Amino acid sequence: MSTQGEVADLVPVPVPVRWRTAMEAALYGPDGFYVRPGGSGPAGHFRTSVHASPLYAGAVARLLQRVDAELGHPQELDLVDVGAGRGELLTGVLGALPAQLAARVRPYAVERAERPGALDPRIRWVPEPPEGTRGLLFANEWLDNVPLEIAEDGHYVLVARDGTESPGPAVDGADLAWLERWWPGPGRAEIGRARDEAWAEAVATVDRGLAVAVDYAHVLEARPPYGTLTGFRAGREVPPVPDGTCDVTAHVALDACAGSGAVLVSQREALTALGVSGARPPLALATSDPAGYVRALACAGEAAELTARGGLGDFGWLVQPVGVAPWPA
Repeated sequence: MSTQGEVADLVPVPVPVRWRTAMEAALYGPDGFYVRPGGSGPAGHFRTSVHASPLYAGAVARLLQRVDAELGHPQELDLVDVGAGRGELLTGVLGALPAQLAARVRPYAVERAERPGALDPRIRWVPEPPEGTRGLLFANEWLDNVPLEIAEDGHYVLVARDGTESPGPAVDGADLAWLERWWPGPGRAEIGRARDEAWAEAVATVDRGLAVAVDYAHVLEARPPYGTLTGFRAGREVPPVPDGTCDVTAHVALDACAGSGAVLVSQREALTALGVSGARPPLALATSDPAGYVRALACAGEAAELTARGGLGDFGWLVQPVGVAPWPA
């Protein structure tokens, strides 16, 4: 699987190019934002659900247990983290699993950056998802960093390395067909065809199990009229300048990515189904077990952040079953 698609030259150039080429170079080219040696990784620039609370890794661990049961508790169970960052999610899931199950798990971190030091030696660090996966493939905030084209009023938008935009040629071919199907009308649009293809390639590596993509998302009935392209650096939202100094990202049209039998739900719905609750602990616990009450209250606060309306709870979960029952049912 590759997110490069038609992009061949990853060296930043001073002349304006289409956004997909610019994003590819800025994020994954020589000294790109995500691959430069010694970089801090995503955690140094923005807060994901993985970094917000260990409850998230615990929920993914419970989902993996469901898949394990669906597969009949195989001798080896695959857990593939696509866009693994520095391996934080895999580390958390392995720590949250019962020891007997963790011993059967084959964890894979799919990432273009170099393997970080001191990572659990059980984690295999690979550039592409392994073929024949039997288990859970999980992509948390990966698709929003798959480079894509930007269009405005039917024309590609060109961008220089300093972020200056200019109109380009008319959108045509497969990109035009995608626009007409998934983002019709005048104005600015983000052509998600490359993301559809990247997700389909990832799902195709799963022999049996679940493939899950979690991301900022929108659907056909509510596409943002001005698009969502933006940048992040050191915890702040910044203009999307494709010079390699910041993350460049756009929300995902997850409905366009969905294959046959896929289920699309909010993170709030998915985590609730996996037992994550922001309900406050009973006040009586404060008297009988003050320390336990404080711990439970902290947990409830973290759960509330993960499921909050207008925040992380609005993320989309695209769940694609492969040879197993749909989830959530």
